Amino acid sequence: MKILALFGTRPEAIKMAPVVNELSMDPFFQIKVCVTGQHRKMLDQVLEFFEITPDFDLDIMKFDQDLYDITSRVLLGLREIFKSFKPDMVLVHGDTTTCFAGSLSAFYAQIAVGHIEAGLRTGDLLAPYPEEANRSLTSRLTHIHFAPTEWSRNNLLEENIPANTIFVTGNTVVDALLVAKTKVDQHQDWSFHCYGTARTIVEANKPFVLITGHRRENFGGGFASICGAILELANQYSDLHFIYPLHLNPNVQKPVQQLLNQQSNIHLISPLDYPPFVYLMSRCLFIMTDSGGIQEEAPSLNKSVLVMRETTERPEAMQAGTILLVGTNKDKIIIEAGKLIKQNKTISEDPKVTNPYGDGKASVRIKNILKKWYTGETEN
Repeated sequence: MKILALFGTRPEAIKMAPVVNELSMDPFFQIKVCVTGQHRKMLDQVLEFFEITPDFDLDIMKFDQDLYDITSRVLLGLREIFKSFKPDMVLVHGDTTTCFAGSLSAFYAQIAVGHIEAGLRTGDLLAPYPEEANRSLTSRLTHIHFAPTEWSRNNLLEENIPANTIFVTGNTVVDALLVAKTKVDQHQDWSFHCYGTARTIVEANKPFVLITGHRRENFGGGFASICGAILELANQYSDLHFIYPLHLNPNVQKPVQQLLNQQSNIHLISPLDYPPFVYLMSRCLFIMTDSGGIQEEAPSLNKSVLVMRETTERPEAMQAGTILLVGTNKDKIIIEAGKLIKQNKTISEDPKVTNPYGDGKASVRIKNILKKWYTGETEN
């Protein structure tokens, strides 16, 4: 079976890497990898860590590119690759513009689409933007839906997606995290990968909160409110440190640098490679983020997460008690973060809390489903 695995961002690469490596070990598959370069430096770091060499690289990254640029470059760039490789299926992931544009390009070429991490929904096309639209549109073009949870499967069923095309596999991010944690644990100290004063904080084993933020819907007022909350927390809890690896997008860099750069216990650092970021997640008190993937990873590291978004497509984590949706309201962020700081404990102290996103075997399940689909054992 000829498979083209397509991805372009760092989160996609992390979640697709276990699938690529699993399929590569099985002679039943001829798998090739195409990266779009929607992220560049951050993508290349993940590829190196998981020892994946792309067969095709669209290299679409341009300064200050927008959604029109990404969509059109992916759509056109894949045309010749499809003609030369002629895959039986294109595997896409999640909710990026690479995912949607790749699915549309495959549809134009009449190539089957397998969607990994299918069925996530908030019900609001503008939150997150453009991800909710990307994943919803991709579902209409998909032949096999690899849903991470029963909740995701039910979302697809409610949209009249045929039940015999939906398979619950768990989320491949757990597979990736377990691989990364094994490698990280082989080394005693990853603090040398941190930057500036943040390295000193980690080496001295001082308590810190880990922060990330990059969502488009938070650009502008949302980031201003989030930064205001972080600044207030840093003032209130002067003995606690806040480490914030900054996304490379200038719409993130500019407001965060302007508002937080002068506070001594806030440490703004460059983006980290995947292994040292896993190391920081495992060492922090808790995480404040607008990321989707971290909501799935944190339970396996026994960390609580404050989600600084108005909606989440991961309600399973809310039900499990591993995340709390706080939005971008400054006061609410301060109140809920303050509660976690004062508790000074991780979710590992609650034996009832488990990761709702799987056991680290999603990639094996996806491989087996693909074999059955190709040989006609499942309806297609």
